[in-house]
Amino acid sequence: MGDRLEPEVPADVVGRRASCGGERATVRYAGPVPPTTGWWLGVEWDDPQRGRHDGSHDGVQYFSCRRPHGGSFVRPAKASYGVDYLAALQQVYQSRMGEVTSGVSFHTRERSLENQTSVLLGGLEVNGPGPDGAIRSTTPNVRLLDLSGSLLRRWEDVAAFGQQMAQLQELNLSRNRLVLPSQPSTLSHAFYTLRVLHLNRCDLTWTQILHCAPMWPQLESLCVTENAITDLQRPGNLLQTLKRVNLALNPLEEDALLGLAALPCLEELNVSQTGLSVLRFPDAAAGGQTAMFPELRTLVMDDNLVSQWGVVDELSKLPRLSELSCRRNLLQSSDGNPQTVQQLVVARLGGLTTLNRQQLHPEERRGAELDYIKMFGEEWLKSRSCSGSHDQFTLDHPRYQTLILKHGAPEEDELKKPKPFALKNQLLNITFMFPDDERRPIEKKLPGSMVVQKVKGLLYRLLKVPAADLRLSYCSPEKVATEIVLDGDMRTLKFYSIKDGDLVLVRWS
Repeated sequence: MGDRLEPEVPADVVGRRASCGGERATVRYAGPVPPTTGWWLGVEWDDPQRGRHDGSHDGVQYFSCRRPHGGSFVRPAKASYGVDYLAALQQVYQSRMGEVTSGVSFHTRERSLENQTSVLLGGLEVNGPGPDGAIRSTTPNVRLLDLSGSLLRRWEDVAAFGQQMAQLQELNLSRNRLVLPSQPSTLSHAFYTLRVLHLNRCDLTWTQILHCAPMWPQLESLCVTENAITDLQRPGNLLQTLKRVNLALNPLEEDALLGLAALPCLEELNVSQTGLSVLRFPDAAAGGQTAMFPELRTLVMDDNLVSQWGVVDELSKLPRLSELSCRRNLLQSSDGNPQTVQQLVVARLGGLTTLNRQQLHPEERRGAELDYIKMFGEEWLKSRSCSGSHDQFTLDHPRYQTLILKHGAPEEDELKKPKPFALKNQLLNITFMFPDDERRPIEKKLPGSMVVQKVKGLLYRLLKVPAADLRLSYCSPEKVATEIVLDGDMRTLKFYSIKDGDLVLVRWS
């Protein structure tokens, strides 16, 4: 690195967090990069889309990045290393008070901060707690602290805040990159009063979160959206006080949720946009109750790939589930009506009181259950004449017998004759090809109503390439030379006039 650093480069710059043009990064290298003159900083961007390389130049590896194109070289003058807590607090306080406090010193106004219960410093490039005791003497009664998008680098620095805020209950550390502590349990006293923690977009895995979990002995709410969480190892004796977990926008693997099944206090779970398509509770038979998720009352699973009604039947095994949101999934009814889909969900889940953020009224439930009985009544009547068919019907409709006991068996002359809905005839045979990769083509049958965003979600499950990196286009055998870009994530395959037998070309950065 050389005998000395340039004047504008701190001596401990490597490893520090920096802001370059408003974008966050971690400094991985400081020094010359021949054949250029002067000094450079090698930075790894929080947003890898900002990068240009992997830390190498002209065949020389100056630093390494977690992602192939996550690094850049910048001049030291373009990097800012932030300010401490007291400076950031003064900046916010003065801008809010404006002319009202003109002529009054900040130290005089410090007394008015003693009763402040919320301090919001998100995006203000806070790099540390500042002088010893500064937090305790300035804002000792803070209960909500927002340090999102800061330039903090270590959990030990964050602990310094908790040690001086004896009433801290909610902490927002989203959009940070914190070095994991070597002995997290030794920092637990700093977060003993903490109940709510936000760690969104921190590029964390679940293993890393569990490593840190001993620091939060009383945590009740954990929000970790848009991280790098794929699997969910069982937490053991950690996180036993958790009541709410938000895992939205994480690329979860199949059956990963079962890793949280033993949390004794978990009441709310959000798994929206996680690629969820399958859910199984193997410890309970159809129509029974699972021992998993014993306290789960609220489940949010919007914008996923659920297409099988068996998933809804599995949810009926949860003993306390009363609120469900499953908007924008792939569930279909025989008449193709979204309202019928909601009725089917209500009928299959007897404990629901709220569906898709709307409270269910008793008359809505009664109507849904009666329609359900009629809709499948003919199939039920036919199954009674054959034990094998009846067993299969019970597996497909585990709550049907309960509904009959509640409302009475259907009469043949009142059965609702559902209109034929040949879903198989509406599925498109699509071949995915990878022109820039050696992978073999993949054939799939997809509904024409499927939006591009969900196609990308399906491809993520197959390729393990982030959906955000995928670029799709298609061509028809009729016009092989013409390639149409699928540039609208919320538009359907039908919108692009994709037909049975068409090719979808998949590329990624």
